[in-house]
Amino acid sequence: MVTTESHCLRDLLYLQELNEMPIDIAGVVSNLETLRPLVESHGIPFIYLSSDAMAKSAIESEILAIVEREKIELVVLARYMQILTSDFCNALAGRIINIHHSFLPGFKGAKPYHQAHERGVKIIGATAHFVTPQLDEGPIITQDVAHVTHSATPEDLIAIGRDIERRVLSQAVKHFAEDRIFIVGDRTVVFQ
Repeated sequence: MVTTESHCLRDLLYLQELNEMPIDIAGVVSNLETLRPLVESHGIPFIYLSSDAMAKSAIESEILAIVEREKIELVVLARYMQILTSDFCNALAGRIINIHHSFLPGFKGAKPYHQAHERGVKIIGATAHFVTPQLDEGPIITQDVAHVTHSATPEDLIAIGRDIERRVLSQAVKHFAEDRIFIVGDRTVVFQ
């Protein structure tokens, strides 16, 4: 599932093409048409479910129907910029992974990289986690960070963050596909 940013999706597509990602992408769902050309250029079905034309409950029902019909084992939020309902999260418990920028301290709301720049952060990072009804608080699968200096601009932080996000998400998806993740309460055990 995607919205407009392509870096996470592109990495998954690329790794699949290289046979380095043991997955079959059954389709890509989006609330916008932006990434249709990219998805269709890989011969993958693109499913547009407009958040302007459909209620959230109808969109989520359609996605759940696709998951059941296609026997989807994992749903990946590859920068899908919509908040999911508790019912949807619970229906796919342990089968839906998201990526989240993670800073120390955490910056919420719009333009987190700009906020990080204003505060002079020295480390930026990203976290891949299972989705739960509690926004961005699901069991963590993998994380990574990069050190930055005062000379990094907000644009530099965004570029570095994109790279970390795509790597962390791809690693989490690969771990899932290789059946190396076990959820234990609010944590995961990941076998290396």
